[in-house]
Amino acid sequence: MPKVHSLGTQDTIYSRRAWKRNDAIINITDLRLRTYIGFNPEELSKQQDVIINCELQYEANEPCSSDDETTALNYKTITKKIIGHVEQGSFRLLEKLTEDLLQILMGSDMATRATVKVDKPHALRFADSVSVTLSASRQ
Repeated sequence: MPKVHSLGTQDTIYSRRAWKRNDAIINITDLRLRTYIGFNPEELSKQQDVIINCELQYEANEPCSSDDETTALNYKTITKKIIGHVEQGSFRLLEKLTEDLLQILMGSDMATRATVKVDKPHALRFADSVSVTLSASRQ
């Protein structure tokens, strides 16, 4: 097992000025899935590609100091929920799919803020993609 490096107390004193760690940001980038999306007849019968990008923030003081995975937000579990929801679902609007994914992200009590962007490639002629972005934060 590799040795885990930890800074000693003398090594952690880089500055005499106080600072506060901001929330950790987890990015899930270019998650490519297929689903039924749209309301035109050809869209109802054939799965289409969607590309999902998520940003999830959480207060990570404990995992940063303890290096204990049980204290961290489990992004693998969240990603599996997203995959299952998208691949097994059927959506008329990008807005609905995006809202559902935002609810999955904010479903973790550890999440303080989330943003999700869903792209539908080739939805418009002459455009690479159409996308909807939604975000939420805890008060």
